[in-house]
Amino acid sequence: MLEPGTLTDRICEQLKTAIVRGELAQGTKLNEPALANRYGISRGPLREALRRLEGLGLVVHVPHAGARVITLSRAEVLQIYDVREALEGMAARLAAVMMTPMEVEELRALLAQHACRIAAEGGRAYFQHEGDTDFHNRIACASRNPGLAQMLRGELYHRLRMYRYQSSQQSSRPERALQEHEQIVDAIAERDGELAETLMRRHIQRARRAVAEQLQSQPDQPPNFVAEETR
Repeated sequence: MLEPGTLTDRICEQLKTAIVRGELAQGTKLNEPALANRYGISRGPLREALRRLEGLGLVVHVPHAGARVITLSRAEVLQIYDVREALEGMAARLAAVMMTPMEVEELRALLAQHACRIAAEGGRAYFQHEGDTDFHNRIACASRNPGLAQMLRGELYHRLRMYRYQSSQQSSRPERALQEHEQIVDAIAERDGELAETLMRRHIQRARRAVAEQLQSQPDQPPNFVAEETR
């Protein structure tokens, strides 16, 4: 039998993945009895997992109504991308100074793995799992700036993963995104912080445009007023 902490960790990861992939869509009411039955767990670990997801900015608690998956308007999503562009550009510039040659080679090896995954998907998708296998997470950590890394790996990171997953499914983006990642690594390897920042900013700008085009064809979502009420 799994220990309570381990069980909570597992269900938290499963729910997080379901939210990021859109299996639990924005605004979905998270019915505890239904979820407990679906995942075969008791209500205690489930509630703790939902609290963790609320801390990550993926779930909001509605007074007298329970928990729901967050809802972001188009404007909110694009504003997050604007913030991401500035912060990740800074992280790339710092990484060009701070990364060791071994770390750069490890980053190249990671992108080689990504290339294999894209090929296996027939060039249709480029979705990175959370953690050390995520290129952007690696760059944030390589900045050696704990405050910057925390901002890029916290609520901002988890909310953006929902939209990065969507844009990764666009046929025009996977190979282009990988090529942009490789160019950023080349700049970091040359210790050219200015170029690394410029390339990262352009990369985020292209991703923003891809998401904006995708959202343009979808009905707008109302602002997430519940999140503001509970902050």
